[in-house]
Amino acid sequence: MLDWFSKTKVDAVTTMLTEPFVHDFVRANIWHLRGRDIDLLVDTGMGIRPLAPEIDTPAGKPLLVVATHIHLDHVGSLHEFPLRAGPRHSAAYFNSMDDAVTYAHMFHDLNGAVSKLPAPGWKAADYKLPPAPLMRTLDEGDTVDLGDRLFRVLHLPGHSPDSIALFDEADGLFFAGDAIYDAMLIDDLPDSDRSAYRRTMQRLLDLPIRIGHGGHGPSFDAKRMREIANGYLRRTDGIGA
Repeated sequence: MLDWFSKTKVDAVTTMLTEPFVHDFVRANIWHLRGRDIDLLVDTGMGIRPLAPEIDTPAGKPLLVVATHIHLDHVGSLHEFPLRAGPRHSAAYFNSMDDAVTYAHMFHDLNGAVSKLPAPGWKAADYKLPPAPLMRTLDEGDTVDLGDRLFRVLHLPGHSPDSIALFDEADGLFFAGDAIYDAMLIDDLPDSDRSAYRRTMQRLLDLPIRIGHGGHGPSFDAKRMREIANGYLRRTDGIGA
């Protein structure tokens, strides 16, 4: 049977999951962090195959799932989990998961959408995101408490208007979503805003992270994050602040 997810143990409490047979343009990182009182899942991939059975949170322990933004490759399996949180900016759209907001329609005609079929007869043209109404909305300055960790919510628009990230100010752990990641940053979607993205990058230059886990690409330290942010600022110099 096809093992749809790959899993990488990052440290004693963190696992990264990806969907290796999905086109690399929409192959996102999914992060599972084990907390003392509550586990955290950051983003949920494309939802082509069920994600919930792959998450090994003990029975009876709460699992909070945070969507960093509403794009298809981050919310595909969100509906599978009862404790759902996401950006206040796009909260109403989680009730319908409209293609125009999630960009699910882009996957329908994507050449090489998957390298292996997840099920006989599966077609990318049939891909649709089930509604996943948020139980909690998150905005700048809100906190997510796992018992032994407290994350501060940062609103970091640019890639999308609703992009949020989670930052453990005590430890320096940073779940960045698509606000910043170690790959080519996407800033040309219909809802992208390069001026806002530049302001986000300027803000991130001073964020004292220890380790960053992005929505795509490998993890990065503070030095690498500054390189990525400065590189974007150089490439987009002159578009406005």
